[in-house]
Amino acid sequence: MQALVRACQEEDFPAEIVTILSNNPDAAGLDFAKAHNIPTQVINHRDFENREDFDEAVSAYLEEQQIDLICLAGFMRLLTPEFVNRWRDRIINIHPSLLPAFKGLHVHERAIESGARFTGCTVHVVRPEMDDGPIIAQAVVPILQEDTPETLAARILEQEHRIYPLALRLMGERRVKIHGSVARITDAPEPEASLTNPSVKD
Repeated sequence: MQALVRACQEEDFPAEIVTILSNNPDAAGLDFAKAHNIPTQVINHRDFENREDFDEAVSAYLEEQQIDLICLAGFMRLLTPEFVNRWRDRIINIHPSLLPAFKGLHVHERAIESGARFTGCTVHVVRPEMDDGPIIAQAVVPILQEDTPETLAARILEQEHRIYPLALRLMGERRVKIHGSVARITDAPEPEASLTNPSVKD
């Protein structure tokens, strides 16, 4: 969230953060938002009997604020299919793996235990299924033999702070076109094939 706020403060950035909404009244991001003069709102999920009523309250607030795009950042609740479909192609999320690999929780532990040589992070358009949807941007991070979940998470987080603002810029510039399950980026350079195996040393 902080990376998105800082990116949107750039003069030429094509998006504006209208509000920060949290389901947790103690979320540290709320203080950060207030320090940057961004309006905040708390809708505590514990005040609702079910997910549907909570999502309805969230949706009503976002519509009241005339939101064009929702960026999930540290939001650890599953959204109902009704909410996701209501905001179809207008919700993006970041996940700390190279989707579709390692969906869900305990991602870094599972990546290390799998013996994979690379992992990373993904910004994607949200669909009702968990950690699913058209991919906007990805960054690759090597898994080193001495890595722990904590050291790997720290290196991935650096890349998350880089690609989430990039993905938001692409969305703000209307350069992301959704074709079924694929997001196509207009005027995007082709990625370079420059990956190496970090476990092999000369």
